[in-house]
Amino acid sequence: MFDAVLLVSFGGPQGPDDIRPFLANVLRGRRVTPERVEEVAHHYELFDGVSPLTELTERQAHGLRERLAAGGHPLPVYIGMRNWHPFLADTLKRMHADGVRHAIGFIAAAHHCYSSCQQYRENVASAQQALRNDGGHVDITFVDSWFDHPRFIAANAAHIREGLKRLPGNVREDARLVFTAHSIPKAMADASQYEHQLSASCAAIAEQVGLPWALVYQSRSGRPQDPWLEPDVCDYLRREHAQGLAAAVICPVGFVCDHIEVLYDLDREAADVCISIGLPMVRAAAVNDHPLFLDMMADVVLRTMRRFETGRPLPIVSPA
Repeated sequence: MFDAVLLVSFGGPQGPDDIRPFLANVLRGRRVTPERVEEVAHHYELFDGVSPLTELTERQAHGLRERLAAGGHPLPVYIGMRNWHPFLADTLKRMHADGVRHAIGFIAAAHHCYSSCQQYRENVASAQQALRNDGGHVDITFVDSWFDHPRFIAANAAHIREGLKRLPGNVREDARLVFTAHSIPKAMADASQYEHQLSASCAAIAEQVGLPWALVYQSRSGRPQDPWLEPDVCDYLRREHAQGLAAAVICPVGFVCDHIEVLYDLDREAADVCISIGLPMVRAAAVNDHPLFLDMMADVVLRTMRRFETGRPLPIVSPA
């Protein structure tokens, strides 16, 4: 029934010349000042304009492909990006040319809100429409939610344990888990399960690690007068250290790849804050291509296959 998997992700520049065209795609339709665009461009320039997201997504696709084949379902896994190559529309054209007609969609975001999930579904729908305009079509059936999947939880916990080893021994027992996710407008959060799902993920991970935890936010954008989810990670670290926080392990639970926002916001800005206030801090890796996360990807794809073993899924699937 299903003949491929489509892995949908954000995309990222792969060199200095890509930075501003990439940001133009990210910011399309939004009112952002040229000064702010240049500020964000500088973040990418600090890393030579190369986001690790693309390579990590390719490694995730490779690991998923291997696991599906080992489980007796050797499906091709295609990557389609929202903001950079390979763009979703180009990927769907390639899939159709390769004979794909019914694919399983996996969006690389665990926690649902408009910008993290529904917008990607709309992007896929737009790419499908462009393909239909050219006389082709590929049905996409999305996997169910996986924010609380045991292997997603375990992959995060494993990276946190690795991070704890890098803290000085005398503060490990007093460390706090500081989970981060992308801030979104409060109105968007109120209309979604984003905060609830994030809190569920954090509680389950913290239970495995055995440390107290807090959920904070990073990468805020938009107008200063508009309410977004808080507290900001840097504000939180300053405040809590002043109140006795001994050490922090930062876990970017809201991200599945260590891309530029993680590297800049946490490894640069948050790390600099911790140095300036004398707070011992380590940053755990995102799930990236951890074997347990790849196992989870395969599991939710296979569950989707089994769900429709006896019949073809409807071409229009209700958003999660």
